Amino acid sequence: MVTNGQSSGARLPESDREDMEIFLEKINQLLPVLGVELLVPAAAKAVAESEHKELFCEIKGVRAEGRLAPNGFVVLKDSHAVLIDRASSVKWPWVKNMRQRLKDEGVLETKGDSLVFTSDAEFTSPSSAAAVIHGGHNGLTAWKDKSGKTLKEIESI
Repeated sequence: MVTNGQSSGARLPESDREDMEIFLEKINQLLPVLGVELLVPAAAKAVAESEHKELFCEIKGVRAEGRLAPNGFVVLKDSHAVLIDRASSVKWPWVKNMRQRLKDEGVLETKGDSLVFTSDAEFTSPSSAAAVIHGGHNGLTAWKDKSGKTLKEIESI
């Protein structure tokens, strides 16, 4: 297997990244059925000790916990998300679609006046995780450590 260690520096918008994730998921489901083992994942890199730091995301009385992971960001089991989608989910429908997919898979369940993660959920980025928790588009300032520093501040150090 060949792994590309070079980065072009270009970044796709998160909505395009989420669409590509769904496309790749379908390809990964189809290829083994056809007997093709073309896309075998590379071994995940070891996560640095600092990346195990617990981060928190709070909005409208709900709280989620998560941490950086080798492939993006993991929201931990028993974390909460808002029940109602924000108005921004009309402009960025991938958030609404992702929340529905997680509900369909049983990862997000309605409990009282919020949604609860029934298992750890991996996202491509901290921003996409926060968008699902907030019910609409959001950024790196949504995640904070126990001292109140945002993930954006932590990463700029």
